[in-house]
Amino acid sequence: MHLHPLTLSLFILLVGEATVMCVVVTTALHGFRGCAVREFSFVAQKPGCKGLRITTEACWGRCHTWEKPVPDPPYIQRNHRVCTYSRSRHMTARLPGCPPNVSPLYHYPMALHCHCAICSTQDTECETF
Repeated sequence: MHLHPLTLSLFILLVGEATVMCVVVTTALHGFRGCAVREFSFVAQKPGCKGLRITTEACWGRCHTWEKPVPDPPYIQRNHRVCTYSRSRHMTARLPGCPPNVSPLYHYPMALHCHCAICSTQDTECETF
């Protein structure tokens, strides 16, 4: 039997000036475990403005997680960690084509260092388990 390398589809939601955007990056993992800073491109969008392609640094990787059954409610003990920012710099881009009543400024994080940690809603869209 031939095994294919694992592939990760990473969905990232960034929030800037009330704009939510979803970006998909697909990369072969080949056994890498942990977090790393990696170049990442996306299209920044805001209602009323034209989109702008931005290249920045983002967190990428996979972290050790586990679940085990326990005899008392909620009957499961979880340890779900995600690859997330441990240090970041806040960046600002100016979107083209905005009407006068819409600020052209778009704010986004640039990763300086990443680590495996419990998901924080301050800088990450966390899925409820």
